[in-house]
Amino acid sequence: MPKLLHVSCSPRPDSSSSAGARTFLEAFRQAHPDWDVDVIDLWRERMPEFAGPIVEAKYARMKGQAFNDPQRDSFAEAERMAIRLSLADRVLISTPMWNFGIPYKLKQWFDLIVQPGLTFRFDPSEGYFPLLKDRPTLVILASGSDFVTGMNRGRIDMATPYLREILRFIGINSVGFVLIGPTTGPQQPIEAARERAHQRLAGIAASF
Repeated sequence: MPKLLHVSCSPRPDSSSSAGARTFLEAFRQAHPDWDVDVIDLWRERMPEFAGPIVEAKYARMKGQAFNDPQRDSFAEAERMAIRLSLADRVLISTPMWNFGIPYKLKQWFDLIVQPGLTFRFDPSEGYFPLLKDRPTLVILASGSDFVTGMNRGRIDMATPYLREILRFIGINSVGFVLIGPTTGPQQPIEAARERAHQRLAGIAASF
């Protein structure tokens, strides 16, 4: 059964990014009733801190050294999460923009899965190489400001370039973005932006 992996990054079920994801998934399930949808809620998922044995395991692997027992156990947690991503035929990431970047839970997820031998390999003479195959990936990014039309009052969107680059680093190049914003301020622009984004999401879902 083909699988869509949904990485849900908002702690608020009624947030703009969560609402956008629901619109997309409803249309996707209607168009693809035979697909399995695997949801990773980063605020409920068991994710170890990126410290201690798992950091030691990362550098041990990069140096070609064997794991000790604590390193092996901690690296297995990263492997479990990376496998869920590697098995997905399509990927949906729904996230708010926090302080011009991504939520720390999403950064923690990337820190755990971007591991040598799992999602990339390193050759001292040639550099870094991705290990995942490319797959269609959609990012729903909600922000307080209007980054769609550029009315961001000088604020910089650091979430979009980071997500595009970190996904490219592990092999995922076919990445699209649907921005939802503004989500703060006068109600009329908020509702108009949400309506535009939801219509676009429903359209993308039908052929995703």
